[in-house]
Amino acid sequence: MGKVGLQLYSIRELTQKDFFGTIEKVGKIGYDGVEFAGFFNAPAKELRKALDNSGLEACGSHTAIDLLTKNLEEVMDYNHEIGNSFIICPGIPENMRDSSDAWKRTADLFNEIGLKCKENGFQFGYHNHSVEFQLFNGEYGFDILAENTRADLVCLQIDTYWVEYEGLKSVDFMKKYHDRLPLIHIKQMKSFEDKRCTEIGKGVIDFKEIINLGKEYGTKWYIVEQEYFEIPYMQSIEESLQYLKSIL
Repeated sequence: MGKVGLQLYSIRELTQKDFFGTIEKVGKIGYDGVEFAGFFNAPAKELRKALDNSGLEACGSHTAIDLLTKNLEEVMDYNHEIGNSFIICPGIPENMRDSSDAWKRTADLFNEIGLKCKENGFQFGYHNHSVEFQLFNGEYGFDILAENTRADLVCLQIDTYWVEYEGLKSVDFMKKYHDRLPLIHIKQMKSFEDKRCTEIGKGVIDFKEIINLGKEYGTKWYIVEQEYFEIPYMQSIEESLQYLKSIL
């Protein structure tokens, strides 16, 4: 069975004020792990200790493309120290995705980064938003990237919310790329009219089907993310966790 993580970007207002204290609270709520979106200059050894004390694993790190191209060795050293094996690019600038050829060049770069990561014991991957579903000669940028990257070098961290935001179905892409899904972002949409985020289980995306496919395809981590809140942060992420655990 897969584990449940929290993308800490969801509660960035809290981590910015008290990084280690917030991590401790996430552990107490019952999450299995956390995915990072920045480290707030925390020394790696201290962060590893905070994770261990909180009973949490590192289930990924969203890492900017500039760091991946200019400081990959340092990135890998830090992530090795904190026990994280998934290095994920969370987006790319427009010039890397504004044409079919641009996507193919990006794919070549990702294969290179992915190979270096693999040689050092990491899995590299890419996290989509909505821009990846722009069409180029009838083909989504997401598909161009996937078709031109090696499955063992570049996993696909499908963000369910952004797929459904574009009127598409997450399960269709899961079935198409079933061998590339160690991590899935579980993010809920209130309705197809009101596309704001909400707690898992309160919206329109059918996560039971997504979870069932994840089990079939060997997904290791289901990572909760939320970008809009109507209730307190900690109450929200606990509600999402409880629902998700009820269907795992």
